[in-house]
Amino acid sequence: MKDLFKRIISDFQKSDLPQLQTREIEIPLNSGKIITLTGCRRTGKTYLFYQIIRSLLKKTKIESIIYINFEDERLNLSTSDLDLMIEAYYELHPAKKAEIWFFFDEIQNVEGWEKFVRRIYDTVSKNIFITGSSSKLLSKEIATSLRGRTLAYEVFPFSFKEFLKAKNIDSVDKYSTIGKSGIVSALNEYLQSGGFPETTNLSSELKTKTLQSYFDVMLYRDLIERNNISNTAALKYFIKKGISNTGNKFSVNKVYNELKSLGIKISKDTLYSFIEHVHDAFILFPVNMFSESITSQSSGEKKLYCIDNGLANAVSFKFSEDRGRMLENLVYLHLRRTNHEIYYNKGKGECDFVIKNREQYSLYQVTKEVNRTNEKREINGLVEAMDKFDTKEGYIITEGQKKEIKTGRKKIHIIEAREFLIQD
Repeated sequence: MKDLFKRIISDFQKSDLPQLQTREIEIPLNSGKIITLTGCRRTGKTYLFYQIIRSLLKKTKIESIIYINFEDERLNLSTSDLDLMIEAYYELHPAKKAEIWFFFDEIQNVEGWEKFVRRIYDTVSKNIFITGSSSKLLSKEIATSLRGRTLAYEVFPFSFKEFLKAKNIDSVDKYSTIGKSGIVSALNEYLQSGGFPETTNLSSELKTKTLQSYFDVMLYRDLIERNNISNTAALKYFIKKGISNTGNKFSVNKVYNELKSLGIKISKDTLYSFIEHVHDAFILFPVNMFSESITSQSSGEKKLYCIDNGLANAVSFKFSEDRGRMLENLVYLHLRRTNHEIYYNKGKGECDFVIKNREQYSLYQVTKEVNRTNEKREINGLVEAMDKFDTKEGYIITEGQKKEIKTGRKKIHIIEAREFLIQD
């Protein structure tokens, strides 16, 4: 095993880093903390490592960097094997005295990894970066062995701004005819195809096949194998039902009855656990109805949002039939990149998103367009929430409308999605 570690360390140190698009996520290099990057598979966590390493190479040599991908099929490790990695490194570089930088990809695959990481943090180096595609596995260990020693970042597929950059479209030029038309065209593609980095410039057919292959890996490796799920038929049905109903309220009781009618036996408790599992794997995100009562929040109906529009469309044809819900999912992801407390409000009407930042609230409605049919519903639902949360301004995100509406002392901003999604 030590010789294998030597080969892996040497191969990386002698290889050329791939060309990559700089992501907008800013990761500190000298925080003195263990940096954890979590997120769905294929969102670019490894390439973010490469981005960090490129920055490091301006001040240190590649020999100071250890990169290990723990999904390497050659590695079948126990906790005790991890120490061999350190021995292998020092045998390769016996005179090494400079700081060492550790980059551990998908480290949750090694049971007991957190004790090893804490030990090298305390004795070898404070420069440790780790990734994982399971928020639960990482957070569980971090909360015990690594408490107070970590900074956590979530990595999502490309934002719209990053998507434009990958397409060589200037996001700043949004007023000229050419600039505006390029952004509008890109938004239409992004709305349908999402932002997984690898798929950005693929053909439509190849993009769909690639996204379906992502889904299969997520299903089997991140859900079935990781959680020892035996009722795979129920899980597949549950996920596809959740994805096809993205943005709508999700009823476990309804899914339970549908499975029962199909002759698939499963308990409601297991279905509720599925919600936790798909959230842990960053595939679907549950959003609770806002309530001052934590019990009411957790027991009330949830809405589900998908990690990526392209993935949703590759798995469910039904999702692509409703541009309003596709737009709502994009807005959710845009908000979720920087906010963890996201709710929806339900009273006489409904407000799609309530963002809580300490005791401040921001309110958003999303609709393809505001027209005679839905104007009263969209505005009333937003104003009701503005009254409830004592805010003077609210926002309606649409595909192509832009104006302001005053109602009493309150102001509603109707914003074009292409502008909203470019904002930081």
